[in-house]
Amino acid sequence: MNQLLTVSTRQQAIFIPDNALLQEGKRLRTDTGVLLANLCKLGFGVSEELLKALIATVPAYQSIILESLKEVLGLHKNWTPLVKNWDIPTGESEADHIATFFANMLQAKGVYLPCEHIIPEKAFPLHRYNGCPFCGTPFEFGAIENYKQNPELKVLELWNLQDAAAYLQDLLTSKTALDATQMNSLQLLLEVLPLPQVKIGMKETLMAVADIFIKQEHPEKAQALWTSPTDILRYLWYKHTGYLQLVAPKTIIKRTARNSRHIAWQQDNSAQTRIKSKEDLKLKYTRKEGLMVANWLNNMNLEPVQMCEIMHAKRGMWVRFIRALRLAEYSKRACFEKLRILMDKFYKQDYDVWQAYVEHYRLRFDAESTFELLKERPGLFARSLFANMLWFGSEVTVAAFADIVDKVPARLVFTLSMYAEIYFDAANERTVKPLGGVSKRVPANKLLQLYTPEELNAMKEAVVDLCVLAVKKRFAAIETAAKTIYIDEKLFNIPLPIGDRGATVQDLPSALMGTRFNVEGNTVRLFMQWGTGLPAQHMDMDLSCIVAYADKAERCSYSSLVVTGCKHSGDIRSIPNKIGTAEYIEIDLDALQKAGAQYVTFTCNAYSNGSLTPNLVVGWMNSRHPMKISEKTGVAYDPSCVQHQVRVTGGLDKGLVFGVLIVAAKEIVWMELPFDGQVVQNLDTKNVTNMLKRLNSKLTIGQLLRIKAEAQHLQELETADADESYTLEWARNTAAVTKLLVD
Repeated sequence: MNQLLTVSTRQQAIFIPDNALLQEGKRLRTDTGVLLANLCKLGFGVSEELLKALIATVPAYQSIILESLKEVLGLHKNWTPLVKNWDIPTGESEADHIATFFANMLQAKGVYLPCEHIIPEKAFPLHRYNGCPFCGTPFEFGAIENYKQNPELKVLELWNLQDAAAYLQDLLTSKTALDATQMNSLQLLLEVLPLPQVKIGMKETLMAVADIFIKQEHPEKAQALWTSPTDILRYLWYKHTGYLQLVAPKTIIKRTARNSRHIAWQQDNSAQTRIKSKEDLKLKYTRKEGLMVANWLNNMNLEPVQMCEIMHAKRGMWVRFIRALRLAEYSKRACFEKLRILMDKFYKQDYDVWQAYVEHYRLRFDAESTFELLKERPGLFARSLFANMLWFGSEVTVAAFADIVDKVPARLVFTLSMYAEIYFDAANERTVKPLGGVSKRVPANKLLQLYTPEELNAMKEAVVDLCVLAVKKRFAAIETAAKTIYIDEKLFNIPLPIGDRGATVQDLPSALMGTRFNVEGNTVRLFMQWGTGLPAQHMDMDLSCIVAYADKAERCSYSSLVVTGCKHSGDIRSIPNKIGTAEYIEIDLDALQKAGAQYVTFTCNAYSNGSLTPNLVVGWMNSRHPMKISEKTGVAYDPSCVQHQVRVTGGLDKGLVFGVLIVAAKEIVWMELPFDGQVVQNLDTKNVTNMLKRLNSKLTIGQLLRIKAEAQHLQELETADADESYTLEWARNTAAVTKLLVD
């Protein structure tokens, strides 16, 4: 049942199975009291309902609960930085490093360290270090000393089997793509719970369900999930690479090789990595697997010509898979007539491509024919709406789109409404993230220059008005007996879960990208922990931040340990055996406000060859009261002060932005923005400001609920005892929030 406990923690709850309950449990026992004390020490409280359940829980399961939370919060990891009491700068300089370099070259006298480096006398204040200040190898380790520095407790709720089953159903029916946390939770739940009979909402979600069927040796059950050959291709690619989206092989090879570039040419192994990446992507399948796919394609409820047209978009990938799966061989068998026709037409390209006809009419400015084709596929019409408005004109395009807007998925309707303002700004550069790539800036559409600001504003308003009207009509069409509604004020700070799927896992209560966290005190402490479970080796991950002013920017990183309002704990470049290591940055809001800083961007990078190491954890701590730093070891981690943290599970990211502090507002915006580059200097800060604009333009959950209330004529109350009550606890289940996206 550890899977259910892990998932419940992400929902700020504790799962307690029925078989862990005693027959009688009315008094608070000593072991339960110890558990509550330990939970309080970690920054957690319990609801009344959970308390009653814990009193009736067997001691063994209480131990499992505590160990699970300790694992999530990293209490068994090493949190010792390079410098002791690093809040006070050591005063190290470039001269110290130069002197140490020559001392080792000439084998001069000095202090001989376990890493075999010689530190000359007076080069570094060695009594301030837990390791070698020259190479960043740690030698001394300490335990977490300070607990419960944040008096505010995160209240945990009770989760039972019914709650887990309901959450599984919400994940399966979610109308937006699941992020990495939700997908991992879905996979964990499917391991221990039966699959409910529900309609699966997203293509990516199908992959996890199909994988369960195939592991159970029932590939025929997966047949019912596939609606097109692309679904099959997506599953095959997911099993081969782990990516739920169809990231092109060349993109993976290119990014993997680029991640292995190094500032020092002697350590650059990008050429070897490119060769290895190509080898890793080679397809190899058994005959059993080939027969399984052949059956899927042969039994698909589509005509071969339709299947060929769908396969055309990924023709290069299909050619590779057809060869690896021996589909041409299977097509010659007597019971595979449909597969034979499919292979014949696909290789001869004896089929028409719908998109080609769209482009044909579009390039001839035939609006009527173009829109007639686009109306056949409402989703593609929605995705090309803005470009077609500039190409054909606003009125005719919006009028054609209005005919089919009711058939467009709600997530696309909201996306159009939210991003219209950004798109129709001729002076605005947009930040986009290509499939499998990193965020980059793209210039505004050149056709925007053909229109006046008044015309562009009219286009934006036309899109917004149409989308809002369509949403109101959908809500109004739903019958409800409710008369009143309650909307928690905090929901107006949480954006709708549309368009931004996180690739990191949030093991603590999860938050949607764009969520704003208040800073209670005057300091924010960033932390990064990596290397747990790995043998001792050179593995250099860097924690950094960029302080942006109106006319300049300062970086607090391994090369600048102290800048205005920021102090770094020291650069660790090698990890100890199995226990990992940590870096911190202390951010002083008072100092930044006095200096006129606007915002601070939190980043982490892989300085070593390759991408960010799996299971690297980054986040920030926040407390109303000052947070202590150990004078003995420099450990500055307190689990009760952790406001948000994420865990990197793997992938192609070399660098990651994981938050932005708005200095004047004393708010931290949680965002996930991958970028290329070995050092923080490679981050394009314009991408960060563009992402903030994009997140600010997103409709919040509270705003959507206001639209619902207006459409259904619900009276909004200030208390939660309304007919429909929408609280922060309800919004924590982001998959359930997508039920508001009425199709």
